[in-house]
Amino acid sequence: MGFSASDVVPFTQARANLSDLADQAKAGAEKIITKNGESYVALIDAARLDYYHQLERERIHLLLIEDAKRGLADIEAGRTVGADAAIAQLQQRRAEVSKSAATGKTAKKRG
Repeated sequence: MGFSASDVVPFTQARANLSDLADQAKAGAEKIITKNGESYVALIDAARLDYYHQLERERIHLLLIEDAKRGLADIEAGRTVGADAAIAQLQQRRAEVSKSAATGKTAKKRG
């Protein structure tokens, strides 16, 4: 969705015309309010905002379903590790990262 020049409103103008801008937003217009020449906030109808939030929740649910599908495919393909082994691998990696970070700091102090 594109915006026209009339949809971009400086903050000072928005403050002076808030009631009119709110009526326009309720009628379906979306306004971008600028401050110091840069986008600052948007003014949209509350029902449209609820709709946008609903779309975002649905998107998150679809992503979770895709993650679950990949997980099930990994299980079917035997690409799994037991919880204890996975935790041990993570702890080992963290220890290695901490050790290399400490070694790097020591080397810098010597140099």
